[in-house]
Amino acid sequence: MLEPLLTAADYLGQGINIAYLLLGVAVGLVFGSIPGLGGATAIALLLPLTFGMEPEQAIILMGGIMGAVSIGGSISAILLNTPGTAPNAATCIDGYPLTRQGKAGIAIGAAATASSVGGVISLVILVLVLPVAKAIVLWFGPPAFFMLAVLGLTSLTVASSNLLRGLIAACLGLFFGFIGYDDIGGTERYTIGIEFLWDGMSIVPLLIGLFAIAEMMNLYRTGGPISKHEHDETLRVVGTLDGIKSVFANVRTLISGSAIGTMIGMVPGVGGTVASFLAYSFAAQTSRNNENFGAGDIRGVIAPEAANNAKDGGALIPTLAFGIPGSAEMAIFLGVLILHGIDPGPMLLIEREATIFMLILALLFATLVSGALILVLAKHLAKIAHVDSMLLIPCVITVSLVGAYALHNSFGDVVVAAFFGALGYIMIRADYPRITLVIAFVLSGLMERNFIQSMIMFEGDWLRFFSEKTSLVLFVLTVLALSIPVLNRFRARGATS
Repeated sequence: MLEPLLTAADYLGQGINIAYLLLGVAVGLVFGSIPGLGGATAIALLLPLTFGMEPEQAIILMGGIMGAVSIGGSISAILLNTPGTAPNAATCIDGYPLTRQGKAGIAIGAAATASSVGGVISLVILVLVLPVAKAIVLWFGPPAFFMLAVLGLTSLTVASSNLLRGLIAACLGLFFGFIGYDDIGGTERYTIGIEFLWDGMSIVPLLIGLFAIAEMMNLYRTGGPISKHEHDETLRVVGTLDGIKSVFANVRTLISGSAIGTMIGMVPGVGGTVASFLAYSFAAQTSRNNENFGAGDIRGVIAPEAANNAKDGGALIPTLAFGIPGSAEMAIFLGVLILHGIDPGPMLLIEREATIFMLILALLFATLVSGALILVLAKHLAKIAHVDSMLLIPCVITVSLVGAYALHNSFGDVVVAAFFGALGYIMIRADYPRITLVIAFVLSGLMERNFIQSMIMFEGDWLRFFSEKTSLVLFVLTVLALSIPVLNRFRARGATS
């Protein structure tokens, strides 16, 4: 293992390769921070530039993008309540309230540090797990996938301040997720005769509407800058160092978020959105003094950001070992590998071990450099929060709608973003959890597809869900998630009596 690692480090240290890596970091930060773009778009756009490169140089460039895009997405999530990428949506829950309290510097410091450390932890786990990757990935069949989706949805619903409103939001998310053709039977559902809806709704316009546009509508109602703290010390955005310290003061949250992100990243098709929300939900339900979650608790930034970056290390396991992409970014990255004559699979682990270590080192370098850049620029970035809303609102809405259109060059995505913007504003005013709607939407296809496949496998006998160890463990975790609020109530009653 040492020889291929040294070979990869020597190649990566060459001047032109460092330049490619830094280019990837810069592109990743920019595409991550702009809502509607993200890592998949960045990799797809830069793919033609790799045609004349050596395969290893293309891998280094893409590693720089993937290592930086998650950290970049946290900036707009914290400052504008607009996730730069879908997995950054969980960061909005506590990151944006911190900005409203004049603590944007602390939130950015915590997010950048948690992302960097989470990425490092996941890459260490990746190196340790690669030899046994096949056994881990094969733990998850359709029943386990279904139970994992149920666990994710249950955790978010239970974490809602109002259980009934959480359930309503979850049902709305499932409904919107079921729009379009049925993946199994090919039946057209809820399209009301609109051809654009045949393929269903994309997650990016939905997120842009629910967060960016809805928040700008609400900001227009309240007026003034995003941050309501306009004292001089707040404008200078001190506190970035406090944000860094808060990460290491909450090591348990950091490690749990990183572990959840890595494990969820290993499961093909689940993605970083589920990982970040599960990490946030776990932190919210298991932490002491958790009453401030959702209102500006720094642990609500640390957990999802650690999971968000950690998922890349996990997603590389099925991608490299079996050619099964663990996320949208990995699906396009898979195309980069094949384009340059590298066939993912077990033989890749044997024949091109140095190439794998090169990718790991590129991700590690990109994670650390992008985190450092965010920390250095935090004072300037956080000043966005003090811009008058009348100047900010038209800019954010314009960029958001352009980002929605650029996704598929379709005006239909713009309409979807506008619709969810109006719905999101209503949910804000009525105090309904938008996050629960989002996670239900994300999990809807996964739940339905794997439930039907499981029923076909089990010949209609749903009790056989519990005959598989992985799905049984996930079911037990779901029951525990449902029981936590009940236990908390009994504990609260015992404390007051």
